[in-house]
Amino acid sequence: MSKRISYKVEGEVQGVFFRKFAVEQAKAAGVTGFVKNASDGSVTGEAQGSEDSLKQFVQHLHNGPSAAEVHNVSQSDIQTKSGETGFGQH
Repeated sequence: MSKRISYKVEGEVQGVFFRKFAVEQAKAAGVTGFVKNASDGSVTGEAQGSEDSLKQFVQHLHNGPSAAEVHNVSQSDIQTKSGETGFGQH
């Protein structure tokens, strides 16, 4: 069964290729959705997939790419979307 989350990653996460990293990890985990930079300096997005694939993806968000310094990752369940085929960055 598919579920969807919205997430927010706070810390030193802009200008360190975090969005590119998130896209790579999402594809490896098999989740769909998107990632974008937010005006407050965080990275936000949505991800959809199985419970296990989302757990794997969120674990990677906690680590981030080597140049990032992640302070907090928050997530909440939201309604799933149908017809989404990939994971992109905005």
